[in-house]
Amino acid sequence: MKAQVLRTYDPALTAPHWVHDETVADPKIIKSQDVVVRIGGAGVCRTDLHIIEGIWRPHMDPNGNALLPLIMGHENAGWIEEIGPEVEGFKIGDPVIVHPKITGGTCLACRRGHDMHGDGTFPGLDSNGGYAEYLATSARNLVALPKTLAPKDVAPYSDAGLTAYRAAKKAAQTLLPDQSVVVIGAGGLGHIGVQVLRAMCAATIIVVDKSDISLELAGHGGADHLIKADGGEVEAVKALTGGKGAEAVLDFVGERGTTKKGLDMTRPMGSYYIVGYGEDIQIPTVDLIITERNIIGNLVGTWAELNELMALADRGLVELATKHYALKDANLALQDLHHGKIKGRAVLIP
Repeated sequence: MKAQVLRTYDPALTAPHWVHDETVADPKIIKSQDVVVRIGGAGVCRTDLHIIEGIWRPHMDPNGNALLPLIMGHENAGWIEEIGPEVEGFKIGDPVIVHPKITGGTCLACRRGHDMHGDGTFPGLDSNGGYAEYLATSARNLVALPKTLAPKDVAPYSDAGLTAYRAAKKAAQTLLPDQSVVVIGAGGLGHIGVQVLRAMCAATIIVVDKSDISLELAGHGGADHLIKADGGEVEAVKALTGGKGAEAVLDFVGERGTTKKGLDMTRPMGSYYIVGYGEDIQIPTVDLIITERNIIGNLVGTWAELNELMALADRGLVELATKHYALKDANLALQDLHHGKIKGRAVLIP
């Protein structure tokens, strides 16, 4: 099969090409519950850029370059091409979206429903993913797509959408109609988070972004107030919230100073949900104690939450802005993402 293969890390992200168009062996059925999915869409995620930078090396590749070559791509949807002998509930040709973490289902985390913390592999990060024509996964990871949704249009929901959904769901469960929530960054993840918040709670939604395109996208998604990130965003949020800040702040950026600003926007007894990453959070412990603010990390959501997100998408309550690229143009998609040229999410189509 054709695949885009990462062979070297590039910490400075200055190389003209990061992945190589190669012919590699097709994935095979090994376990009785294995499934091979023909890729209909593979999302291009900022995490992929962080993989190229080497940020994930201490976690996924502690032995240097032992993990390379690697086929990235952890946001995948397509059609079932082949199934193991004990797979039930699916047949060849079914359209599916794939939960990104493969687990056996019997560890304690999985038994409690926390799939993303279970023992297993994460294709695209620690094993070969979906920047290819086919992907091997497990039947446990599949969510059947409703007829209203096509793989090329929903693939990024499997990580970007699911992560945004998990964070927005946590916040929505605590927010009241007379309260406020700030979304920092309304790009690939944030524009989904805005829509989830709009669908699941009645709080006032304030969006902060440096991009006019992203702010426009957030406005279409249901944001009540749009604030340009021009250096005065903390004061602007305070002005909209009676000088105290918001009850919840969802930071989909997590770098370039947003962590301090996000905490400054969070009122006493409020919660700061960190989703994006790239810098350290620095705050005196006494400040947390005096204000009783919470800092809440957010990983990708569960298999059950992916089902919930597909239900929202099926009903038209969330829509994913996508830009499609041919698989052979993976480097262009990655470069466009790196340089902020994509509205919403990029998707590779074999």
